[in-house]
Amino acid sequence: MPKFLLKRWHGMHIVWIFALLTVLILILFMYSWTISVIALVLCGILGYYTLQAEQAFRKDLNEYVSTLSHRVKRAGSEVIHELPLGILLYNEDKIIEWHNPFVAKMLGKDSLIGESVNEMFPVLKTRKDKELKLEMTIDKQIYEVQVRPDERLLYFTDITALKSLQLRYEEEKLAVGIIMMDNLDEATQGLDDQTRSIMMAKVTGEITEWAQKHQMYLRRTASDRYFVMMDQKGLKALEQSRFEILDEVRDITIENKLPMTLSIGIASGTSSLTELGHWAQTSLDMALGRGGDQAAVKVGERLSFYGGRTNAIEKRTRVRARVISHALRDLIKDCDKVVIMGHRVPDMDAIGAAIGVLKMAHVSNKEGYIVLEGVNPSIQKLMETVYEDEKLNRWFITPDQAMQITNSRTLAVIVDTHRASMTPEPRLLQLTPRKVVVDHHRRSEDFIHDATLVYMEPYASSTCELVTELLQYFHERLTMGVLEATALLSGIVVDTRSFSLRTGARTFEAASFLRRSGADSSLIQRLLKEDLEHYIQKADVVKNAVVIFDHIALAVNEPGRKYSQLLIAQVADTLLTMTGIMASFVISERPDGLIGISARSLGEMNVQVVMERMGGGGHLTNAATQLEGTLAEATQRLKQILSEIHAEEGLFE
Repeated sequence: MPKFLLKRWHGMHIVWIFALLTVLILILFMYSWTISVIALVLCGILGYYTLQAEQAFRKDLNEYVSTLSHRVKRAGSEVIHELPLGILLYNEDKIIEWHNPFVAKMLGKDSLIGESVNEMFPVLKTRKDKELKLEMTIDKQIYEVQVRPDERLLYFTDITALKSLQLRYEEEKLAVGIIMMDNLDEATQGLDDQTRSIMMAKVTGEITEWAQKHQMYLRRTASDRYFVMMDQKGLKALEQSRFEILDEVRDITIENKLPMTLSIGIASGTSSLTELGHWAQTSLDMALGRGGDQAAVKVGERLSFYGGRTNAIEKRTRVRARVISHALRDLIKDCDKVVIMGHRVPDMDAIGAAIGVLKMAHVSNKEGYIVLEGVNPSIQKLMETVYEDEKLNRWFITPDQAMQITNSRTLAVIVDTHRASMTPEPRLLQLTPRKVVVDHHRRSEDFIHDATLVYMEPYASSTCELVTELLQYFHERLTMGVLEATALLSGIVVDTRSFSLRTGARTFEAASFLRRSGADSSLIQRLLKEDLEHYIQKADVVKNAVVIFDHIALAVNEPGRKYSQLLIAQVADTLLTMTGIMASFVISERPDGLIGISARSLGEMNVQVVMERMGGGGHLTNAATQLEGTLAEATQRLKQILSEIHAEEGLFE
């Protein structure tokens, strides 16, 4: 305790004594005047002493406060100069008025006073008014800048160590993946044991070397499946290399009739191991659903695809078709009614497949309905023929009618698409838990995940081919009407361009079955006939075509002239028949105000990847999208994407 406080303590006691003596003196006056005078003198002396003590206390207190203030001021000054924190003051003209030594050391200068804040720290020029925290880098050091505009004050904090720790944490995040040889049986069928073993040793060695190169943990879990683990840094390296293992495995087995391909599913971006494993399997399913020979990488909400340069390999076994057919038969028997939907603006493949599924419902003695919203020119002649057929006409309903009859006991069958947003009535899928998807397109992220049964085969030429296979196993004595068989065969003819593209042995087997069931080829020719005006419109778009990247035909229609998506697609097909053209893109305004783009290729280029980057999708050789905006904007965006793909991996390999 300071000495002056001890004095204060003694002084307080004297005051109390003085007060007590005063009371005693008053009492003594009543008994003895002499003693009272003596006591009064003593009390005066005591009062004088008390006054002196109070003055000494106040003097000592002032000296102590003065000394303490000086010490605090000096300590504060030293702290400001020694803190690992930069402090800078500037005036209204953004001129530096004062700063502590940390700021000078940070910039490697003796003094910044008089300099412009914006010139010394250019990052502040781009600061938004509401942005009070910024990051900047000076000589490889990272600083966080806190801006106090009201006080015209800046704080600088060195966060280099924190950022390094964050970067290390992000790089060391776990990523898991599954590698699958997606056509092992087909690629090795017919090979003797020795040749098969040699080929498998080559593939396994290539995968093992690739894993070691990128510092991944690799574990074989089955004859055609591997499990891999890596960190986020390794995953970024894989994405930068665009998964070259896909091409390497295909190249070392290219001498086989069917080269072996890989499908890879990788997941990262969550701390839950259970969720990470689920994402990896989902990514692999996505890669397989898109035809295989590619990698699907899911990092948080981002889903990226790499590879996919080859057409899907046709499966030679039809066991899956038989199993799916029997499962679909059981689902139809267990429901009250069947509602069938294709995609909006249906084409011949969607209508033909829907009619095939309708036949399954009727064979099972169930009511079946096809949801149709509008008729586009591509199916106009077919629908006119259907409307003349009383047996078929009555089963076509509108989306509103479908909403009224659908309940939890209704089976919804979606054909020729697997995206709920592309159906004529997406809300209908929320009314029933019983959903079946039959499609031949490559799987996209917008997938109907809660479907009870999924039959997606990207190798198939069309959905009509898949439905025809299901019909063959659906009932032992199935008989089809001429119009039903013709509608299915028409879908196959249109999607294969009269059996010239995307055809396999099973395509011709399905067509043969339909011919035996009564399909009329002459009726197909009449349904697919084109009028002269339509042909002239196509020629009008074709004349605007130019060749880019040596082998790509790009046709951009004139502004103000609007054509249907069907005509745009037909022009793309026409351009693909030209000499030296390996891919074609056609851009035109549509009657609904959107910009339509159709893309076609002969297989050397994956046009699906191009259209996916523009918000669409489709097949490796057949894809499309619809955009808002202008022709010029759509054209510029397409050219930019083609340039990026050309720079990444080359348009044609």
